[in-house]
Amino acid sequence: MSSAQRIKVWDIGVRLFHWSLAVLFAVAYVTGEMEGSAHAAAGYAVLALLVLRGVWGLAGTKHARFADFIYGPAATWRYARSLLARRPLHYLGHNPLGGWMVIALLLTLAGACWTGLEAYGAQGHGPLAGPDTALVAPALANGDESRDRRERKPRKAKGDKFWEEIHEALSHLALFLVVLHIAGALAASVLHRENLVEAMITGYKRRDGPPA
Repeated sequence: MSSAQRIKVWDIGVRLFHWSLAVLFAVAYVTGEMEGSAHAAAGYAVLALLVLRGVWGLAGTKHARFADFIYGPAATWRYARSLLARRPLHYLGHNPLGGWMVIALLLTLAGACWTGLEAYGAQGHGPLAGPDTALVAPALANGDESRDRRERKPRKAKGDKFWEEIHEALSHLALFLVVLHIAGALAASVLHRENLVEAMITGYKRRDGPPA
């Protein structure tokens, strides 16, 4: 492909976000049932990435902005019909279906992070830990294990299991969306005759194609 046919679409921020999120989500998902702090650390990192992506989606470069790839029902349906006809309309940035997949992934991951923080807080850890956890340290220092149990048990019974179940469900949903995203990217690569995985590495895409 000649340089005249190529155009820079994805800036370094979008590309770093994409691949960093892929790695961190994989770490968070794999370590979900393990003991230790790896899962929480990965979760905090994912949350930080989501915040940065939210800012970049409002103030970033043209194709990084949400306004560039959030389409209405008519445009989304028109693109879906072009796919079914195997004559897909060409978009430099995310196509309408890809754009809505990005939004679904971001919202699902944000929900997973929030419920993870709630579950972690119900166990007495993290920024959402209740004020009762402040009494745990003095109790332990005084050797009052019974008081520690009294302080921890009610909060854990009320919130821990509830938030853990929602967190787990959202994590599984996020994995399902990731699989759909990968399948969609591979299918679009074939239909559009361009390597979308390579584009997210180099930042360049084809300029030509049926107009959207």
